[in-house]
Amino acid sequence: MPLSCHNTTAVSDTCHFVYPGGQLLLTQFWDTNPSTGPNNSWTVHGLWPDNCDGSYEQNCDTSRAYTNITAILQESDPSTLDFMKIYWKDYQGNDESFWEHEFGKHGTCISTLEPRCYPNYEPTEEAVDFFRRATTLFQTLPSYDWLAAAGILPSITMTYTLAEIQDALTAHHGQNVVINCAKNGELNELWYHYNVRGSVQSGTFVPVEPVGAPSTCPKTGIKYLPKFQPGRGKQ
Repeated sequence: MPLSCHNTTAVSDTCHFVYPGGQLLLTQFWDTNPSTGPNNSWTVHGLWPDNCDGSYEQNCDTSRAYTNITAILQESDPSTLDFMKIYWKDYQGNDESFWEHEFGKHGTCISTLEPRCYPNYEPTEEAVDFFRRATTLFQTLPSYDWLAAAGILPSITMTYTLAEIQDALTAHHGQNVVINCAKNGELNELWYHYNVRGSVQSGTFVPVEPVGAPSTCPKTGIKYLPKFQPGRGKQ
C-alpha cells in the first residue's frame, strides 16, 4: 500500500488509503493557566486529517457527531478511557465535550474510519478506533522527556529559542515539528505531522515535513512555564 499524499492511484480504495486527509497531525497541548494533566507530560489535543496542501475538511458527517464518548469507550475500551482521563484534558474541565468535538470535527473526516470500511460495522466502533489510535500514537511522542533531555525544562525564569526547541524535537521525531506559542510567547502546542501507509486504524505512521501553517513562536525568548505555579489554576 502506498504512503498517503504520495500516490493518487490508491484514491479509489479510501478504506485502506487515507484520502483526501492524507497528512495526519498528532497535536499536543501544554496548558498552564489553568493547568491540565501531569506536570511532567504534555497532553493530547487531537488527531487531525489535513489534506496534503495544508487545507483540511471538518465536521464531515454530522450523523456521527457522537455525544456519549465516555459511555462508548467505557463499554468497548475502558483502558483507553482511563488513559484519556489523565492525558486528554480540557482546560475548561469538560473532557467529554472536548472529546466529542475532536471526533465530530476531525474523526469523521478520516476516510478509513467511515462505516462502509468495516465488514460487520457496529455503530460507534470507528470512534473507539479513533481514540485508541490517537492515544497510542501520543505515547510514542514523549515531548516533555525529549525537551528535558536537551536541557529544556519548564521554568519561570529561563527562556528558550525556537531553534533549540526544534532541534530537540526533530532529533527524535526525524522531521520538523510545528511549534506554537500564545501571543505572549508562551509555549503551548506542538503538531507532529505524518503520512500513513494503510489505514489509520492499523497502518504505519511515517513522520514527514509539515505542510500548512508554520510555527507561531518567536525566534527567541520563548517561555516554557511550569504547569503548577502560585496564583495559577490547578487541575
